[in-house]
Amino acid sequence: MAFSPLGDLIVSGSCDNTLRLWDLDGNEVEAPFKGHDGSILSVAFSPEGKSIASSSRDNTLRLWDLRGKAVGSPFEGHSGSVWSIAFSPKENCIVSGSDDNTLRLWDIENDTMDVPFEGHSRGVVSVAFSPKGNCIISGSDDKTLRLWDLEGNMLGMPFQEHSGEVWCVSFNPKGDLIVSGSSDKTLRLWEIEGLKIGKPFEGHRGEVWSVAFNPRGDRIVSCDEDGLL
Repeated sequence: MAFSPLGDLIVSGSCDNTLRLWDLDGNEVEAPFKGHDGSILSVAFSPEGKSIASSSRDNTLRLWDLRGKAVGSPFEGHSGSVWSIAFSPKENCIVSGSDDNTLRLWDIENDTMDVPFEGHSRGVVSVAFSPKGNCIISGSDDKTLRLWDLEGNMLGMPFQEHSGEVWCVSFNPKGDLIVSGSSDKTLRLWEIEGLKIGKPFEGHRGEVWSVAFNPRGDRIVSCDEDGLL
């Protein structure tokens, strides 16, 4: 699920292959968004809230307007399920992470894609743009994080401390820190250069599936598989 930038709408994706748009009272705003041929794995609003991106087990991404109409053709290029997507701050690009062990960067204005970002040895399950949009962080089943420029070059060495899959990643608002959550039931805080900060954050009894900084960047919220925040 994802909130719109104004916080007045929620988009959800389901194993019934559809997206649905809701108001905050739980009412459907439009008919289901239909087009994918597999379960929806990730959804995201554009920064201005005028469009929605989705990714699926059908190996594609799709772009939608808020009425549920597909914008352009499906984004095809991955050879595995697409687990995670994110818009760039300028809305001109989307990054995706896939079971095929790669990231891809898509130019949504010209409907083109760059060469795959290769380096992970297992599926890429989480991706995020930096606040300035000049780099991308990825988390993988290979238990590492990797930092990339927009040309697909890895910056520095892999971030290696987790003992399980890295399910979620997020930048702080300044873009100089990264938090990650893992199946090892911990969070870790990193400098952008890949240096770990302090000890792992422990307390979850289940795998950590979602992490985020607050707008001031001085707190982190996390959620695990048991629904505990």
